[in-house]
Amino acid sequence: DPPSLSLTISHLSFLQTRTTRNNMSEKKGAKIFKTKCAQCHTVAAGDGHKQGPNLSGLFGRQSGLAEGYSYSTANKTSGVVWGEDTLFEYLLNPKKYIKGTKMVFAGLKKPAERKDLIAYLKSATA
Repeated sequence: DPPSLSLTISHLSFLQTRTTRNNMSEKKGAKIFKTKCAQCHTVAAGDGHKQGPNLSGLFGRQSGLAEGYSYSTANKTSGVVWGEDTLFEYLLNPKKYIKGTKMVFAGLKKPAERKDLIAYLKSATA
């Protein structure tokens, strides 16, 4: 009947809004990861390191502490704890954010791309 249809549409709209928090898109972020990050990083627990460390468990972890990866001294001593805010700044210009990092990525200049990538990473590395 019509009231339940209206409720369903409202509910779907709410869910869509919730899953795109602050205009972040995991789907767009996954594409960015695939084209700009996957050549050096993995995200799934148990996957090995590549040129860069596996990013599983990234959020809330201090930089330089992924088990079995050989980090630069800069990363190990930075004291950075990874979260949405720190990643947003880091991904703009990694070499500026952690001077001495061996990460060769130039960064993502567009704020929307960084937000999308962070949305993907938050989901994929949990």
